[in-house]
Amino acid sequence: MPGDTDVDHRQQKLDRGEPAQQRSDRGKAADHPRMAPLKPYETILAQQIGQAEKEIERPTRQLLISGFAAGIEIGFGPFLMALVLTSTRGVYADLTVELLLALAYSVGFIIVILGRSELFTEHTALAIQPVLAGRAGVAGLLRLWALVYVSNVSGAAAFAAFAAWIGPELGEAESWAFVEIASKYVGHPWWLLLIGGIMAGWLMGLLAWLVTAARDTIGQIVLIGLVTTGIALAHLQHSIAGTVEVLAGVLSGHEITPMEFGRFLLWSTVGNAIGGVVFVALLKYGYIGRGEE
Repeated sequence: MPGDTDVDHRQQKLDRGEPAQQRSDRGKAADHPRMAPLKPYETILAQQIGQAEKEIERPTRQLLISGFAAGIEIGFGPFLMALVLTSTRGVYADLTVELLLALAYSVGFIIVILGRSELFTEHTALAIQPVLAGRAGVAGLLRLWALVYVSNVSGAAAFAAFAAWIGPELGEAESWAFVEIASKYVGHPWWLLLIGGIMAGWLMGLLAWLVTAARDTIGQIVLIGLVTTGIALAHLQHSIAGTVEVLAGVLSGHEITPMEFGRFLLWSTVGNAIGGVVFVALLKYGYIGRGEE
């Protein structure tokens, strides 16, 4: 029929103007109605830039409160680790205990990331995107990083003090457990702390990208759990979660000193920043953002 022919011609014109990959994705989605196509990487980058712009423009008070909340919330992971270690030592095999500890570690990140609290190691990769795109200034970026970092560390330190006190008081998390957890992150040469921090920052930057790419909350939970469980299993140095782990160990015994905590915090912070900025933000923007210009 003539009407059908006109529709076919219009569809052919649209198809000729549509990129091959998008036609392929549309065809697959049509064949499998329940299968949603992956987000294009341009969409992911645009969403990250838009989100980061809003964060850079947020008032100081809001950033400080949100960052402090993130520091407290992430502490539930290390606190649960101490609970698990206290209750499973001598009961299960070492590998089983390590897996349980890593899963407990991920709980804090799930709370923080899904709760949309400000976390420094996410912003090392996220907040620099608008600057690379020319839509925000370096001063705004540095302001965001400074406010979020200081408030994250303050919240984490407050929770570490609380956890080191309440755990033994409840009789569920012994002081030796906090010390043992902290010992995994200190006693290394500075360059090893730096490399561990770079790898943790790299993974956290990739996690921010993957969470943006995910289409539903369940997918986000799985991604957060997988990535942060890997960070825990490898004992990589995450500056904010590590503040809770190491400082709680300092406050729970004499084996770990405040100097060791300061050394850990310095090199893990530098490493986290390098990992997020260089290995995620610059690389992602380099092959996506530049390709659009």
